[in-house]
Amino acid sequence: RLDGRALRKLPLHMGLVVTEEEPSYADMASLVVWCMAVGISYVSVYDHNGIFKRNNSRLMDEILKQQQELLGLDCSKYTVEFANQDRADQVLNCQSTLKVLSPEDGKADIIKAAQNFCQLVAQQQRTHTDLDVNVLDNLLSSTNGFPDPDLVLKFGPVDSTLGFLPWHIRLTEIISLPSHVNISYEDFFSALHHYAASEQRWGK
Repeated sequence: RLDGRALRKLPLHMGLVVTEEEPSYADMASLVVWCMAVGISYVSVYDHNGIFKRNNSRLMDEILKQQQELLGLDCSKYTVEFANQDRADQVLNCQSTLKVLSPEDGKADIIKAAQNFCQLVAQQQRTHTDLDVNVLDNLLSSTNGFPDPDLVLKFGPVDSTLGFLPWHIRLTEIISLPSHVNISYEDFFSALHHYAASEQRWGK
């Protein structure tokens, strides 16, 4: 937690994007627990094959195990809400909220939101002039309750986020790292330090 306080700024929402073919549950769990420990409130985990989302129970078990191993007796201070559409939210005095996403939460979610808006127009509950950024944001289900990501750590050789929340990362800082496998805390904290030192010009 002291490391997080030492930084000039800390992302409110961090995305962890894996473009590698073989995801590591243990290493991803370590990354999530480190995010929690430094004080990041929202964490999104994404891989382009949807492996983490299909096996979210396994990932959650690994996170709980890593909490115990990395934080020891302090782990009760760093609790996580597992926010996922496929299961009820689990809230334990929540300090961090985790979403596990897949490609269906990207472009497909935008398409579904557009279809829902068209239905509202057809039912005369909305008019086409009502559509704006805020209305579309509210119709998107994948990030309901989440702010846009401030920082994305992209792992792997692919020079792309492979469909990770295309609507939400217009202003996101993206840092590429070679792999999430065997990643060290030093590499993770170095990326946070790079983010804290960056100046976001918001397109200016």
